[in-house]
Amino acid sequence: MTPPPPPQSVQLISDCFIKPSQLPDGSNRPLHLPPWDLAMLSVHYIQKGLLFPLPPRCLKAGFDRPAFIHSFLEKLKRSLSSALFHFYPLAGRFATLKQTDPPFYTVFVDCTNSPGARFIHATLDMTVADILSPTYVPDVVQSFFDHDRAIDHDGHTLSLLSVQVTELADGVFIGLSMNHAIADGTSFWLFFNSWSEIFQAQEKGAVDVVQLSRPPVLTRWFPENHPGPLSLPYTDDPSSFLARFESPELRERVFHFSADAIAELKAEANRQCGTTNISSFQSLTALIWRCITRARHFPPNQVTGCRMAANNRARLDPQLSPEYFGNSINFLRTAATVGELLGSGLGWAAQLLHAAVAGHSNAKLREWNEDWIKRPQVYNPDKTFDRYSVMMGSSPRFDKYGSEFGLGKAVALRSGYANKWDGKASGYPGREGGGSVDLEICLPPVTMALLEADPEFMAAVTVS
Repeated sequence: MTPPPPPQSVQLISDCFIKPSQLPDGSNRPLHLPPWDLAMLSVHYIQKGLLFPLPPRCLKAGFDRPAFIHSFLEKLKRSLSSALFHFYPLAGRFATLKQTDPPFYTVFVDCTNSPGARFIHATLDMTVADILSPTYVPDVVQSFFDHDRAIDHDGHTLSLLSVQVTELADGVFIGLSMNHAIADGTSFWLFFNSWSEIFQAQEKGAVDVVQLSRPPVLTRWFPENHPGPLSLPYTDDPSSFLARFESPELRERVFHFSADAIAELKAEANRQCGTTNISSFQSLTALIWRCITRARHFPPNQVTGCRMAANNRARLDPQLSPEYFGNSINFLRTAATVGELLGSGLGWAAQLLHAAVAGHSNAKLREWNEDWIKRPQVYNPDKTFDRYSVMMGSSPRFDKYGSEFGLGKAVALRSGYANKWDGKASGYPGREGGGSVDLEICLPPVTMALLEADPEFMAAVTVS
């Protein structure tokens, strides 16, 4: 028997570091991190990227493709340098300030002593269809991102932002790895879209420093009585309070839910509860929680949890700007026994999730921050996200297809290895918009197969 061909692997062509085109006032001062940032030091980098087909002319005989790619990469570098003027902390590195008397240990962003953000050009002898046509996301997609398995504390020696442009046979993938201790998903996509905005403006002849339509707010929010810097549990060895997480064997699949399917879920959840308050995403999350729990075959008395990442910007009083650049999220947990969850309807689960979101108030946020300052700690994924729970991350509200870089609208969004475990689901907008949703779900192979055979789940999935 002829052995199968070896899997294709990404080949590194070049890499360099990009600095801001110039540094704004105040960039020479340390950027101290509030509790929402410091709590992330054990979490993986955010790894998200967009897949673009090359323009048809690039695939015609006689076209000078190397010259096109070289020009495209140079434009990306120039616009990235300009974007880093507005988002200059991403060109920095972490540094630690510590002392023994009194004990003090904190991590901050040093925006001056750094080579900048990393920029990588790589190639892969595969097509766009090779990435999109398999049922499960191919493992090679993890190679589209730098800083594999790095945690945020590694930002002392690794760039806080790394861009990898992977050239395919008929497309390119632009993958960003961004340190999660200085940016959440809202901030990540604000940067991605701002970079594309600058790229497009420079294509039209704009100068290096482009005025953004949505400039970031870089000033960090601290509780009024604790302006910072804030101390972590004092130690000369950060490994005593950090944890590294390795994912088990997982299958990753992107399921599509049309706008009509989402509307039907929302209507059914609200009908069952006699209300109109349950949102589309709460209804979808309730479906995922129920169906993954059913596929796991836990006993009826087992407690199962569902966590959702909640954006705090509009919940604080006074509110933070939507362009606040940093972390402003908490993980809201709802719990029930397996018997309760599966013995009740979709609306019952959605109502639990709605209550958790409705109760996430300014008072709760300030209480969380005060408690953290008294007992500082970083998230340990092994303890925070257990195998009995489901975690809904990211958001279909983010403008994830707004970054085009002169290539038109991306055909798909994909993510790297980072922050994935049994029961992790990430919500993305469907490419066609209109309220459609793509849901990236990670499960062990056996559980995934049972989910794919679940009638309630598959009835809501739109099969292309």
